[in-house]
Amino acid sequence: MKFFSEFKWIILLYLLFILSWFAYNKWQDTMKPVARSGSAIVFEVPKGSSFKSIAKELEDDGLIRSKEALYILAWYKKELASIKAGEYKLSPAMTPEEILETLVTGKVIRHLITIPEGYNMFQIARLLERGGVVKKQAFLKVCTDWDFLRKSGIQEDSAEGYLFPESYYLSKNSSPREIAQTFINQFWKIWKDNHFNKRLKEINSSVHEVVTLASIVELEAAVPEEKPIIASVFWNRLKRGIPLQADPTVKYGVLIEKKIKKRRLTWKDLRKSTPYNTYTLHGLPKGPIANPGLDSLRAVLYPKKTDYLYFVSKGNGRHYFSKTLKEHNRAVERYIKSHR
Repeated sequence: MKFFSEFKWIILLYLLFILSWFAYNKWQDTMKPVARSGSAIVFEVPKGSSFKSIAKELEDDGLIRSKEALYILAWYKKELASIKAGEYKLSPAMTPEEILETLVTGKVIRHLITIPEGYNMFQIARLLERGGVVKKQAFLKVCTDWDFLRKSGIQEDSAEGYLFPESYYLSKNSSPREIAQTFINQFWKIWKDNHFNKRLKEINSSVHEVVTLASIVELEAAVPEEKPIIASVFWNRLKRGIPLQADPTVKYGVLIEKKIKKRRLTWKDLRKSTPYNTYTLHGLPKGPIANPGLDSLRAVLYPKKTDYLYFVSKGNGRHYFSKTLKEHNRAVERYIKSHR
């Protein structure tokens, strides 16, 4: 009897060993990549997704062998609630452990978005929406959020002028607030790195005045070397109380009031009083009309010393600068009226 009892335990141990061996091999098999090679696909994890729904989607897309195995792996690593929302580039050649690590560490796809110098916040919003990063209206709402602006160091009613034009890598899961903050943080970094606050005291001006004037210079100048000269023209006019008469400010006023993106200015537009129309205003407009780059900011802070009060386009991207109205009218006759 003792022999049969011992034999029974041997059989049970043997069966347990066999089952363990099969379970181990099965586990090892589920932890292998689905394929040795394969093209990566974009896999999106929406905000608020449950782990089970993500695992099922991964299995359905042929990226893992078993959703149950991935769940067990995440449970063992205590990462069931650690997956971050966003877009990921995943391949069937990745192991489930590699996929889980990618999702947990938030190695999301980053989209390269380049903001050109001189874009206004409406153009930037459309650019971001076309790039699939954020909805246009959601971004614009943040750019006029009083609380957000104050926390970002902006004492005005809009982020216009402070969304620094540069190339950025942005992820789709970033909120409109995070994206706007990225642009504004870059503006303040550029401002600080170039010690512009020190220069402000020397010229007795404010950040808002400089950014506003720089945004006009940005849209008036086509070549970088003319920016300090154009800035000097505007400073000279401001000192003498002469209206700036800058067409881009009129266009921005039309855009704000009527939401018209593009059309030729009319005499009616030039005469219409808006907070941005520098034909009817004496001094600077209400605020920036675009987002200036570093060259335009520096040009306004360090303008060239000139006596110029006027300039007119030559039609080749450059301008003719004049000291008197008589000289300016001759230049207009030469470069504009004769050309027409």
